[in-house]
Amino acid sequence: MRIAHPNEPPARRLATRQPGGGARVRVAGAMLLRLWLVLLVAACANGREARSNAARLAASAGMQRVDIQTRLFHLVAYARFGADPVLHVYIEGDGHAWSTRTRPSDDPTPWSPIALELAIRDPSASVAYLARPCQYIEAGSDPACEPFYWTAGRYAEPAIASADLAVDRLLARSGAQSVALVGYSGGGAVAALVAARRHDVATLRTVAANLDTAAWTSRQSSTPLIGSLNPADYTDRLQFIPQLHFVGGEDSVVGLDITRSYESRFRRLQCIRTEVVSQVGHADGWPARWPALLGQRVACAPADVSRN
Repeated sequence: MRIAHPNEPPARRLATRQPGGGARVRVAGAMLLRLWLVLLVAACANGREARSNAARLAASAGMQRVDIQTRLFHLVAYARFGADPVLHVYIEGDGHAWSTRTRPSDDPTPWSPIALELAIRDPSASVAYLARPCQYIEAGSDPACEPFYWTAGRYAEPAIASADLAVDRLLARSGAQSVALVGYSGGGAVAALVAARRHDVATLRTVAANLDTAAWTSRQSSTPLIGSLNPADYTDRLQFIPQLHFVGGEDSVVGLDITRSYESRFRRLQCIRTEVVSQVGHADGWPARWPALLGQRVACAPADVSRN
């Protein structure tokens, strides 16, 4: 019996093990190629449909597309600007980051843009929706778009710096003096990281956000986000910003324990409030509940609450 060398190509090993192996390998290879092409075409179609859907949603609320070129990324935003001293900026979640549990997607554009759904329900005069790096971008049009920036590096310094610069550009166009940041899911982590480096943040709201990314990956038994920043490491810079964090009572992706872990890193708690919203999951139910949730006051408590 012939023993194949360990470095011999798998196709050749199979062909030497049994009669007709070469034909089987060619058939299997052709089937895999066909499957890959089907998946590629489907992904492209889903990406086009997602981009069209976002444009329609934004237009329904009087928001127009704004393209922002940062130092590294081409970011997409939708906005309407009116007479308002505060610009409300909604930051999208991680989007379609993975095709499977182990394979990153080719296009992280969200198929269901929850942050945009929230933004179009905000009655404020000046509202902007900010997508994450490589979302709503045609494949191959931005050379900086690599899977690292929607997988392990989704909260890496270049991504956060780009979001911060995009907020600067949107704020300048709006004429507002301050910004109210709202982030959904991973966009909540981005919103907190952006808030930590700014001095004009009026409020910080998050929805189903993984605010302690180290605790979150541990809870999910996932690989740590090597190369990403963790909002829980910046609590000293966030402690004076009025914050309201919404957690879904039925959320199995980001639970209350993650927000509590984030809170535990603060010494002063007077500016932080967390609310569990019943009968809401990670993605389901938030848009319908948002007008009422948005109406809640976000402010620091008058009395100092300290963690000794």
